[in-house]
Amino acid sequence: MGIDIACEIHPLNNLRIQQYLATDLNIENEAKAAWVEHWMIIGFNAIEKQLAQSAGCYCFQDQITVADICLVVQVYNANRFNVDMSAYPYINRVVDNCNKLKAFQLALPENQEDAQI
Repeated sequence: MGIDIACEIHPLNNLRIQQYLATDLNIENEAKAAWVEHWMIIGFNAIEKQLAQSAGCYCFQDQITVADICLVVQVYNANRFNVDMSAYPYINRVVDNCNKLKAFQLALPENQEDAQI
């Protein structure tokens, strides 16, 4: 699951990709946001189905894995792009549980000196 997120969804909303869409392809913000949302929704639909089978407090029962780390980052990006996350109760529960942990709170982009948000 972590590989799916890191390789299939995350690169599409990477700052470098977003800059390419805007600068080199002259895609306006509204179209760019629709493009990102389209791919995120496809990915989140698949992840939600997987979590229905595997989730406990976290993606794989009650053990933090790389999948949780990847998922938290991706939902952070979804919120950045105003993607409606209401259709994903498993994803939201896992992310909420992760974000209660100090390590996840300390890792938030807004808590990093060099973050470009």
